[in-house]
Amino acid sequence: MNAEINERDLISMKLLHYFITKKNYNPIIVQGVENEIWLENLDADVYKVIRIVNNYIHNDEQLDFDVFKTKRMVKKIKKKTYTFKIKTLSILTDVGENASRDREFPDVDIVFYENENALVNNSKIKEAFPDLGENLVYSEEGFELFLKITDDINKKNRKVTEETDHIFEPKKPIITYILLGFIALVFLLKFVINPDYLTYYLGLNKHLVQYGEVYRLISNVFLHVDIIHLLTNMYSLYIIGKMTESYYGKKKYILIFLISALGGSLLSIAMNDGFSIGANGAIFGLLGSLIYFGYHYRVYFGQVLLNQIIPIVIINLFIGFMVPGIDNFAHIGGLIAGFLISKAVGINSKDKASDKINGYVLTVIYFAFLIFLVFFMG
Repeated sequence: MNAEINERDLISMKLLHYFITKKNYNPIIVQGVENEIWLENLDADVYKVIRIVNNYIHNDEQLDFDVFKTKRMVKKIKKKTYTFKIKTLSILTDVGENASRDREFPDVDIVFYENENALVNNSKIKEAFPDLGENLVYSEEGFELFLKITDDINKKNRKVTEETDHIFEPKKPIITYILLGFIALVFLLKFVINPDYLTYYLGLNKHLVQYGEVYRLISNVFLHVDIIHLLTNMYSLYIIGKMTESYYGKKKYILIFLISALGGSLLSIAMNDGFSIGANGAIFGLLGSLIYFGYHYRVYFGQVLLNQIIPIVIINLFIGFMVPGIDNFAHIGGLIAGFLISKAVGINSKDKASDKINGYVLTVIYFAFLIFLVFFMG
């Protein structure tokens, strides 16, 4: 069965297929617009929003209004997605001769469609999407092409939905339970072994670490001063830990916890000489991990990130600077380490290989700096 499809509808379908199935853009429902397709990919390198417009634009006045309307809509998208800067690409498929082709607009690039060859050779397209040309070639025609494109897009959308549902569905936080159990067990040892003994042999101390007892960088995390300190950290670990474990998976979660603990411990002893104990640095690292996760899933997680996680971090850091006896450098060290190692291990289907490599490089640089402070400046 074959059916005639006009050229504008055909190129719109092909572009839609390319951007969704090849470049991971998602359709946006925009109220009050007709004959336009809006797509977003907040992780895209160049254009985070793309418009495919089939409305007829007759002259410069209508072109100016189209740009004004685009900027107004993008402003709403910024607010909803907590994104500071969004560069937009508008592909206009039906433009009259009275509309100037050589005008430039801040934050909105416009490509005027004349034919497929001119489109793929456009300088803006070639720079951002160099593989577009090869992905506009199909063996199917007419109604068969329409069915293929529709089926591929539906499959892609189902896959994205399933991946998102899997990330956010409740999971049993086994590793968090194990960590909580071990922390509680170590605390109970205080009733069998002299608490000062535990602190002396397992607590964090700059000079003892410099003398080679590096195990203290991790062992101190499982010690707590008193029942209030214990219950506060256990509750925080339960709430924050189960979220991190659910979003990243068990293996990544273990790595994030340990690296955060190391980062917190190293910055702590770089700035302090006395004994220090507690899981605060590791817990702040998990908060840093959630901040990284929330940035990538800010469409779903934005309100939680802005209204809960970031205020918790700010308030606790403020209290740490105001109240004596709180090791705020452990908090800061763990927070930074947790964020960086999360970038290194990555989020499934979100981070590219280059992003993960950058994360590992930044993590290595950060720990090299901490080690330098502890062992060469101390």
